Amino acid sequence: RGPAGSSTASVAGMEELLSRSVPPLPPYETKEKAPPPAELRSAEFVRYYRALQAGPPRAELLTRLARDFGVDHGRVAEFSAKVLQAREQQRELGALLQAEDRLRYYLNPQYRGLFQHLGRLEGGLCFLVELRGDLVEGLATKAVDGPHVKEMNGVLKNMLSEWFSTGFLNLERVTWQSPCEVLQKISDSEAVHPVRNWVDMKRRVGSYRRCYFFSHCAIPGEPLIVLHVALTSDISSSIQAIVKEVPPLETEDTDKITTAIFYSISLTQQGLQGVELGTYLIKRVVKELQKELPQIKAFSTLSPIPGFTKWLVGLLSSQPKELERNELFTESEWQEISEITGDSTTETLKKLLNNNEWVRSEKLVKVLHSPFMRLCAWYLYGEKHRGYALNPVANFHLQNGSVMWRINWMADISPRGIAASCGMMVNYRYYLEDTASNSAAYLGTKQIKASEQVLSLVSQFQQNSKL
Repeated sequence: RGPAGSSTASVAGMEELLSRSVPPLPPYETKEKAPPPAELRSAEFVRYYRALQAGPPRAELLTRLARDFGVDHGRVAEFSAKVLQAREQQRELGALLQAEDRLRYYLNPQYRGLFQHLGRLEGGLCFLVELRGDLVEGLATKAVDGPHVKEMNGVLKNMLSEWFSTGFLNLERVTWQSPCEVLQKISDSEAVHPVRNWVDMKRRVGSYRRCYFFSHCAIPGEPLIVLHVALTSDISSSIQAIVKEVPPLETEDTDKITTAIFYSISLTQQGLQGVELGTYLIKRVVKELQKELPQIKAFSTLSPIPGFTKWLVGLLSSQPKELERNELFTESEWQEISEITGDSTTETLKKLLNNNEWVRSEKLVKVLHSPFMRLCAWYLYGEKHRGYALNPVANFHLQNGSVMWRINWMADISPRGIAASCGMMVNYRYYLEDTASNSAAYLGTKQIKASEQVLSLVSQFQQNSKL
């Protein structure tokens, strides 16, 4: 049989597997009495899925599962009509509530039953996180697409949010004595400041450092999200001092510690994207540190600004070409920049930003300091997505109730830091007594709490740059 025949056979096999594995929604009347599907069926689904190659074969299965085993739209329409009828006839409350309960029942997609059974299998939760990881990646690359798949991704995310709520999570601290595979996973999953080698890793869990992660009671010892903390005497303005190569420090002198700097938070499982873990982890770690080191007075982050350089290059590209000077810079700034680059258009500057070469010129670094600081302040404070901060890291910390406290020039001079944010980093400061009210103000009225430094840079932007 040729390749076409074999793919037809595999599609038929896939359809057969799905109709065997996905439990039908039992009639409403017998929903409590319906026997759970045999564990073997769910286990067979896991085996089949894992045997498929990542990429198109899995995408095909996920697309079919979402499309063919979703909500029964006919039933939903029928019971919506019955709810309306019960309201119009003003029947007693019990009848209306029962009609609503039936409607709620039939709004459940069929695949939800499969996910529920998988969640009860040993290792099933781990499998569902893996499966959602494939969904998230597939949606990002458009390998899977369409309203059905997006809906299924949302349903699974909500189920995982319940299963991974704080009651089921354990906070664990990592030290150099932690199991080797845990240290390896922490090292591999570090997404913000990559770990260079074992000496570097030892430093990050040694003196004046703390590293914590959440694990789940059903997946013990497996880091789901990791937070790195530096214990310092002031609010750090550069990452070099925190992660540079230095021999592990002497024994900790707790008298020197007054500040905790959260300098990296990384999700290790793509399948838990959008599940609220980071906020809880920060809160738990603050409590832990207050117990261990009650003298700590300041809690702050030293955060990257992903996307700033890209945004800036986009702005430069959208500037009118024929203008002698650029609208983002003052006349004297633009004159100095043009003299250094030898180009009165923005082309050379854009090229230098794209290939990180601008930092090699001390003169250019000096003249760009002031305009880039105010542009960055505007990017963090003024650029919005649906009314909230466009920058995802800013949005995360502001939702948690932090204050946008200080923007730091040349705070991350690694090639990665220069490429992502022109070397700038920002401190989001957590004033514990204000986080709840700040968070409510941000979520409710989209107000950003910011320090004098940030607000002054924003007003410089408004005076000197036209957008």
